[in-house]
Amino acid sequence: MEKTDVQHQVHLDSTASLLAGDLQEESTKAGLDNILQRWIEDVKEADNPELHQIVIDLQQLKAHLGSGTYDNRLIGQLLGRLGENTIKSAVFATGNTQPRVESLGEALLKAAKAIQSPGSAPEDDLKNSNQAS
Repeated sequence: MEKTDVQHQVHLDSTASLLAGDLQEESTKAGLDNILQRWIEDVKEADNPELHQIVIDLQQLKAHLGSGTYDNRLIGQLLGRLGENTIKSAVFATGNTQPRVESLGEALLKAAKAIQSPGSAPEDDLKNSNQAS
């Protein structure tokens, strides 16, 4: 059964919402594994060689989170690359799906930053960058 655009949009929205939460806590729940698997299948279904790195990174992220050990540096790298590549892939989306793909990419980048520096809030990052100037 082929997914409709609305189903894709709901999946993109739910993934972006999930990334806004505590990813380590979410990884202990079965839902994250299912979301990542659906995302892998959706990207594969697009049958676009430009999206190949996204599939590889998603598979690595799924395997790493499923292992129960958390290397924040690796997770941050994967999420960051997924964010960049997801934003780039938005050009392949159409209609209301395109802004959702872009939002998902931005959520991935924020999640990457949060994992790589878990103790700092965005306001702290701004203060630190202003002090460095």
